[in-house]
Amino acid sequence: MATFLHRLGRLSFRRRRLVALLWAVLLAACALAAAKAPTAPDDAFSMPGTESQKAFDLLDRRFPGGNADAADARIVFVAPEGQKITAGPNRAAVESVVADVADGPQVRTVLDPFSLAGAVSGNGTTAYATVAFTAAPAELTDAATDALRDAAEAGQRAGLTVEMGGTALAPESELGGATEAIGLAAAAVVLLVTFGSLVAAGLPLLTAVVGVGIGAASIVAVGMSATTTTLALMLGIAVGIDYALFIVSRYRTERAEGHGAEEAAARATGTAGSAVVFAGLTVVIALAGLSVVGIPILTKMGVAAASTVVVAVLVALTLLPALLGFFPRAVLARAGRGERPDGERPGRRRARGVRPALGVRWARAVVRRPLAVLVLAVLGLGLISVPALDLRLGMPGDEAQPVSTTQRRAYDALADGFGPGFNGPLTVVVDAKDAADPKSAADRAGKRIAATGGVTAVTPAAFNKAGDTAVLTVVPTTGPSSAATADLVHDLRRTARGLAADTGATMLVTGTTAVNIDLAQKVNDALPTYLALVVGLAFLLLMIVFRSLLVPLKAALGFLLSVAAAFGTIVAVFQWGWFADLLGIEQTGPVVSLMPIFLIGVVFGLAMDYEVFLVTRIREAYVHGERPRAAVVTGFRHSARVVGAAAVIMIAVFAGFVGMTDPMIKMVGVGLAAAVLFDAFVVRMTIVPAVLALLGDRAWSLPGWLARVLPEVDVEGEALNRTAPGKPAAEPVGV
Repeated sequence: MATFLHRLGRLSFRRRRLVALLWAVLLAACALAAAKAPTAPDDAFSMPGTESQKAFDLLDRRFPGGNADAADARIVFVAPEGQKITAGPNRAAVESVVADVADGPQVRTVLDPFSLAGAVSGNGTTAYATVAFTAAPAELTDAATDALRDAAEAGQRAGLTVEMGGTALAPESELGGATEAIGLAAAAVVLLVTFGSLVAAGLPLLTAVVGVGIGAASIVAVGMSATTTTLALMLGIAVGIDYALFIVSRYRTERAEGHGAEEAAARATGTAGSAVVFAGLTVVIALAGLSVVGIPILTKMGVAAASTVVVAVLVALTLLPALLGFFPRAVLARAGRGERPDGERPGRRRARGVRPALGVRWARAVVRRPLAVLVLAVLGLGLISVPALDLRLGMPGDEAQPVSTTQRRAYDALADGFGPGFNGPLTVVVDAKDAADPKSAADRAGKRIAATGGVTAVTPAAFNKAGDTAVLTVVPTTGPSSAATADLVHDLRRTARGLAADTGATMLVTGTTAVNIDLAQKVNDALPTYLALVVGLAFLLLMIVFRSLLVPLKAALGFLLSVAAAFGTIVAVFQWGWFADLLGIEQTGPVVSLMPIFLIGVVFGLAMDYEVFLVTRIREAYVHGERPRAAVVTGFRHSARVVGAAAVIMIAVFAGFVGMTDPMIKMVGVGLAAAVLFDAFVVRMTIVPAVLALLGDRAWSLPGWLARVLPEVDVEGEALNRTAPGKPAAEPVGV
């Protein structure tokens, strides 16, 4: 592989104008196709095979035109202190607001609280009106939401407290241009400090933007929704910068060792480029593995992100060598842009007496006391992982929003007036098509539900026109994110089995709360399979790259340690409330259900990047004849600074999400930043050298029969050294 990529890098360098033009044309074509493509509707969230999804599908069939996915809103009215909402002036103000909302665009129905049983609280201070729209939340126009807000403001001017919640007012995603801009700015600063050259710092950013631009535009052009691009944008920027960073760094090393610009670019592509290919493959494996969860939107996100990673790899292998051809000396540090007649970089002889870099000093310290360092690092990560044992999955709702939002205030007002369970009602669908007496079956279902512990109210059954399907609304005594509510859902589903045996009617439990419970269960069930798939395939891939059994095993175990520590951090902050005030978290609760899969996929990709680039340089030194501990130090001399810079860039990007107001985005930022911190600096920079020092030559051993079966990929570029006998010897590094 190194030989092939060496030729590809040389060709791209020589034909740099053509290569740059082809990529520019491709970017323009994808952008044009995306601009002309019709706006794709947001993907409807579905979970095939779950009871809540079966209930939604049944509602769509039996209640045609009901549009179960349509947006809804709940307007909450609270009377001034000491007054009743039913008092004449207050009632008139409520009815005026309801009338104004009913006249708004895309509104199907509005239920007046004074004509709806149970819509006025027992103490008479609070009431709510339910608004049903004709369109899904993503399809609501600005005019529809503006009319809703204007009506609420009219009620406030009349002296009432008016707050709103529901899917029609779902908070917009904050993963917009500002976050990406902050991340790119942080990356630019770190790259500039790392390379000491504006051009060297700019090339990784430029190639990352080109790769993400082509990937994102292609996703839109083929008709995928904007939601699908979220993971693609995040990972595309991350790996795009990383891949270019390692190749540019290797190019500078090759120039420092006496090679000309063209040969240095070819060698950088052949060696670091080989590592890029295998690092990219591990990321693609992790993303493609998201399909095992069985959630279509997650599968689409994984496929879209995987395609963007493939584009990032191709950009790094072709466009980057071409750009190096345009700036062969500008990417070097200022002190290295001149050359001696013998090809040696100025200052190299003087540099030999300079104090070793921090990465070299750290590697020497680790390999000097590897066992003590390993024990301390593992115990430290293990201690941080302890809170993960209390991990509870769910989907935080309006209760997790800041109190400055109307959604949170509406949630609190309903909980105060009607009880905490009122914010998370369950929808029970009774399919009585096979029952002898559908109405009797629905009545019996209502009685059994009312007798179930944890239920505070059950509405009468509402039948469809055919009279074979009924819908009941169940109000729990506990809030939607409470563990007791999840237990209630399971109890009701057990009750359904008895109802089917007695009456022949099928009872299904659904609603937003039940969907969130099913989602958490689906993710829990899929996690072992997902981990086994991605870790197993990556183990095989790393075994081919490093021709070792112990190195891939160490990589997989280290990844699990860093993920466990990241989950421990998330639980401690978002469930237990540690440092919650510092981070602006106003309400603790369960961890977002998709967070484990999402975090594992993203961090696995980045972790394997760091593993491949760091250990490849260590193995390269070992293959070239250095002893195991000396090879560790040499590998750190060449790659520790660059791997550290890549990790700092990602931490800065993810930490930028912590400042967002959306609690789920905060969780993503904290989780990813912590995971990269633990994986890059504790696992890869500490545990990896300690383990390699302890294993010695055994780290690079492989059974003879397995060595004969596995293909030779030559990531270290040994074939390039055989074809270039005049290559200057690398400077040895003592331990």
